[in-house]
Amino acid sequence: MKQLIVVAVFSLFHFSSALAKPGPGKNAASSTLKSAIVYRTGAELFHTARITLVQGNNEFVIEGLSNQIELNSVRVTSDNSGLAIMSVEFGKQFLEKENTSPEVKRLKDSVEKAERELAVVQSDIVTVKDLQAVLSANRSIAGSQTGVSVAELTKLMDYYRAKATELQKESLQLSDKEIKLLKQIARLQNQVKEEEKKNTVTSGQLAFQAFSPMAGTYTLNISYITPYAGWNPAYDLRVESISKPVSIGFKAKVSQTTGLDWKGIKLVLATSMPNMNATAPELQSWLLSYRSMHDQLSGKVAGVHIRGVNSIVENKSLSEVVVMGYGGARQERETPEPVYVVNGDVVSKEKFSQINKNAIKSINILKGDNAAAIYGSRAAGGATVVTLKEGLQDYVAENDNQLNVTYEIDLPYDVPTNGKEQVVALKDRTTPAIYKYFAAPVKDKDAYLLGCIADWEGLQLLPGEANIIFEGTYVGKTQLNPGSTSDTLNLTLGKDRRVVITREKLKDFSSVKFLGSKKLQTFTYEITVKNNKKEAIQMQVKDLFPIPTDKEIEVELLEFSGAEVDKEKSFLTWNLDIKPGESRKLRMSYSVKYPKDKLLPL
Repeated sequence: MKQLIVVAVFSLFHFSSALAKPGPGKNAASSTLKSAIVYRTGAELFHTARITLVQGNNEFVIEGLSNQIELNSVRVTSDNSGLAIMSVEFGKQFLEKENTSPEVKRLKDSVEKAERELAVVQSDIVTVKDLQAVLSANRSIAGSQTGVSVAELTKLMDYYRAKATELQKESLQLSDKEIKLLKQIARLQNQVKEEEKKNTVTSGQLAFQAFSPMAGTYTLNISYITPYAGWNPAYDLRVESISKPVSIGFKAKVSQTTGLDWKGIKLVLATSMPNMNATAPELQSWLLSYRSMHDQLSGKVAGVHIRGVNSIVENKSLSEVVVMGYGGARQERETPEPVYVVNGDVVSKEKFSQINKNAIKSINILKGDNAAAIYGSRAAGGATVVTLKEGLQDYVAENDNQLNVTYEIDLPYDVPTNGKEQVVALKDRTTPAIYKYFAAPVKDKDAYLLGCIADWEGLQLLPGEANIIFEGTYVGKTQLNPGSTSDTLNLTLGKDRRVVITREKLKDFSSVKFLGSKKLQTFTYEITVKNNKKEAIQMQVKDLFPIPTDKEIEVELLEFSGAEVDKEKSFLTWNLDIKPGESRKLRMSYSVKYPKDKLLPL
């Protein structure tokens, strides 16, 4: 019978980066990774190990674990019902991979080749120096001889000069080549060292002190949570034609850097986040106060910076600008670093910066006093409180989970510890859709195909990137955002070049007139929609006319070809049914009257 072994006092957990080998008197056992539950961020790993124990006190090490472990998540069960764990210590192992990577092999081959070339060059340098020495000695002998004619001496001097010059040039060339080869070898050797560092695997191990009432060899089942893994949803949206349903392929992009290569393990993907906080929440007082307008406009509020969001700072234009003036001077002062709170837990700035913006449900910024009242003096610089989306929280049919959806992968999976995303196919669903085209030619002359899916909640979608394959052709990517509260999920399925749209200003029906102190401008546009497809389409076209923001400006809609008019937003909407090969023309016209001494961006 297996027994859950819980360490009574978690302060007995320790960490030691120097724990590379078991000490004297400790026996070691390698663990085998059997399965993993991978959350959106983090994973729970399940290992087994066989260990031989003596009766009484034992010290042993279980190796082959993740290089980062949440110690308060460690759980151990055993077929030794009397085994009592007294303390656990975590450490790291630094191991060389058995197989040298192809890049290291290539670099080492390059080093050997360069060293052979260097040996040849250095040999040639020695030969040239010897020849120079012989030439110098012969010149001395020739100079000491008598009875040599002037012509012979001149000829001999020319020979020595030419030969000496030739040898000197060759010596310089060889020296330059030697220097270049030495630099090349040094650079390659540094690259080899860097690659060999990558080839070094850092894994973890747990050192136990335990009491066993009887001797024997036992099986340990060890589980724990590591932050160095996760997955992101992805999709394939396939539409064969607009007369057929949408096929949605659900995929997961799994990655991990736990220091362990996951080989042939059972993989379970969960849509929730691992919750390490098992304490029931306590309500805190809700302190409501005015915010400082200066802080809101200064561009720096409690250190908010989420990956994937561009800050709007200097020289960045906005479509709407509100300018407000305030009297008095205020001296800038450095504020303490804020604390970061995610789902009720205080986390490090580094962990906070790794949060994907798509996973954020809400952000609340607390100023110093309010933050300190809740989180203590460490929050004197304020607090950034983030609540993450947790996927589907209602009752779910799959796997009878109430809090999340899990996908159990029947086939054994390999996921290397290199941080690269491994694509895992989860399921395929086919769902009916109503297809219609959408265009806003005032902004974009292209027609976009939309797939409208009703009752989409049952699909259990998560925010993620989707590949679009329309009529057998890859047309691009889109973002799937099921966070909408609408009853209908609209999928953008890309552009269709066979639906042609033009928007042209009709000069003959546009004019400028002056009426006393007023200027009257009339604008007329014609929109043409041509369906070059072999099937009829539904099309929605939108355009707009200006909204006056000053009582001296008067706008009148003159013509709109039967469009639905939203006067509040100044939108015109045409819902069209267009036959194959048919063209439809839509006309809109409006006038703007304003003081003639003013300028308007019309």
